[in-house]
This record gives sequence, C-alpha cells and structure tokens, in this order.
Amino acid sequence: MSDWDLMMPGMGLTAIGLAGVFLSYLGIANTFLTGMQALSGLTMFIGLVFLSAGILSGGVSTSNRAKATTLVIFGISGSVGAFALSQNTTVTSLPRFVGVLLIIIIPTVVIAFTAMRMSQYLKPISVIFLLAMGVGIVSYSALGFVGPGAQFSLQPVTVQNETATNVVPASNVPIVSVQILVNASIKGNPNYQPDIVTAEKGNIIQWTNNDNSPHTVTSASDAGATFDSSLITKGGGKYQLDTSKLNGTEYDYMCTIHPFMTGKIMITAPQKPIIANVTISTGASKQSPDQKYFDPAQLSAKVGTTVVWTNKDSASHTVTSGTPSAGPSGTFDSGLIKAGNTFQYKFSSAGTTEYFCTIHPWMMGKVTVG
Repeated sequence: MSDWDLMMPGMGLTAIGLAGVFLSYLGIANTFLTGMQALSGLTMFIGLVFLSAGILSGGVSTSNRAKATTLVIFGISGSVGAFALSQNTTVTSLPRFVGVLLIIIIPTVVIAFTAMRMSQYLKPISVIFLLAMGVGIVSYSALGFVGPGAQFSLQPVTVQNETATNVVPASNVPIVSVQILVNASIKGNPNYQPDIVTAEKGNIIQWTNNDNSPHTVTSASDAGATFDSSLITKGGGKYQLDTSKLNGTEYDYMCTIHPFMTGKIMITAPQKPIIANVTISTGASKQSPDQKYFDPAQLSAKVGTTVVWTNKDSASHTVTSGTPSAGPSGTFDSGLIKAGNTFQYKFSSAGTTEYFCTIHPWMMGKVTVG
C-alpha cells in the first residue's frame, strides 16, 4: 500500500519545483540567468524523493507485467522527448531543461530505491548526492561569473521603464516601425506588423507594443545574445534596435513569454545618400524685397534626403526649424553658421518643415518631404 502521509507533501513540493523549472525553460522568469533554477530543481528533487518513497512504501512490483508497463512508458516518453528535441529550433534552452530533469531524476531514483531495498545505505548515498549537487551548483555559478565564456553579469539589474530601448538614436537616423498587434498574446492571432521587417544597416527598428500583455523581442538563434528587449510594457511600450551593430543580414526573433510569436529582420546595404543643396545667398542679412535669402526658399525632396545649407553670405546665420512667430520647433537647429560653412540635416519622414534664421527672422524657407 502507498503511504499518503509521504505522497501528499511529495506531490506538493514536486508541483512547485516543476512549475519553477518550466518557468526557467520558457524564459519567462529568466531563472537560468539568476540562479533560481537551483532552488526550483532542489524543491522538485525533494518532492520526488517524498513522492517516490510514498508510492514505493509497499514495495516494488517485480512482475513481468509491471516491467513491460514501465518499458512502454519510458519508450513513449523517450520517443516524444527525442522528437521534440529534434524539431525545436527556437527555444535553445530546451537541452539545458532536459539536462536539469536528468540531474533531478537520477538521484531521485537512486535514493528512492536505496530507501526501500538498502535502507542502511540511505544516509551516506543521500549525503553524497546532495554534496555533489551543491558542488555542481557552486562551481557552475562561480565559473558563470569568472570563467571562460562567463554568462552571468556582476552589474546591477536595472528596471525597464515604459519605453525599453537599447539605443538613443540621433535625430536624423531613420526609424523603421514595427507594431506588436492587439491580442498578439493569443495563439493563432497576427502578432507583428510587418512580420518581416526590412531595414538598411544603420537604421533604427522600433517595436511598439499595442497589446494588453507585455512582450519581448529576443533573437531566437542564440536566446537573446544578439539582442533582447527584456519586457516591453503593454499599452504603448517601445523598444529600439540599432542595426548598425548587427553584422548579419537575417535575424529571426521571438517573444520569450509567447514563443509562438515570431518575426524576421532583413538587413540591407545602405543606399547612396540623396543630397539636396540650399544656398544662403550673398546679402541675405539685409532685408530687401528683391533679395533672395534661401535659394531655393521652398524645396521638395524624397524621404531620406539630406539637405545641405551653405552660407555664401559674409554674415553668420542659423537654420532653425519653426517660424519667427511661433519660435523654434525643436526639430533641428544649426547654431551659428559662419561665412563659408555648411549645415546639413537628413529628413527621415514625410511632411513639411518650415525654418528660419533666428538672427535675421525675415529669412524663411520650407522643405516638403514626400
């Protein structure tokens, strides 16, 4: 007969430990990077010891039927597990998860068997396994900080604010937008728009989370080693990725909270820059009905055009976005451009931008980007 006084706490501890191990496997709690997997695994290990001792309290059945049943169960479990390992290409922590389970199962079976058949050796064998686990955990953690290929960081953990970014782009760097769609956390729904985002090397890719659930943008092939947003908060949280730091041309990414959410980044070579020239005319510092101030005063350009202002006047000027009546808009401001010098600004989005000289406010111009 089974012993329920042992089985009940065994089942509870096993369930708690198993939940922690699965969180580690899914990457939700990042437990493999913080050491929490040790506590989860130890809890599961202790629970399985109690559970096994309770189940085996009446002895182990040695009938041929029991042996055949055991072989069938292990055969099915092993086949399914091997198939999952061969098919899984996105969750790279799966082999580690299987290793953790083996580390837990093997000592559990040995200790449970010893408790029932060779109880006189239970204490030394248990102590040996526990010491071995302790040495393994300490060694793994220590080498994780100081060993070759160390995967742990001694830097303090920072809390992501509403906008999760890893780059502060310059004002003239093009931003390619990707939307995380509403209800993307429900399997089968569309998740990223677009699913495949194409950007020139050097552009900024920005994800905006419109869903009511947090998500991540994590490189799939290396579990976030290339880029990882951490949690992007729901309802408008953002993450920006600087493609100038990427050396490849294709990157698959996923959400570690919802692994069925996948997307792809395609990096293309930067195109030849488009240049448009505007001249600050000679004599522009003197207000006159016939005087040209900016030549041309109204410029039409394509998205991605870099406008270069050249000061051919003898006086200093500025090129400042805004109007004399409303003041500077903050989009760009050249500061003082001395005689013979230039100022340039890249227009990365469509729209109309007015500008003027803050020293000589009658000098006004306009750039229309379409």
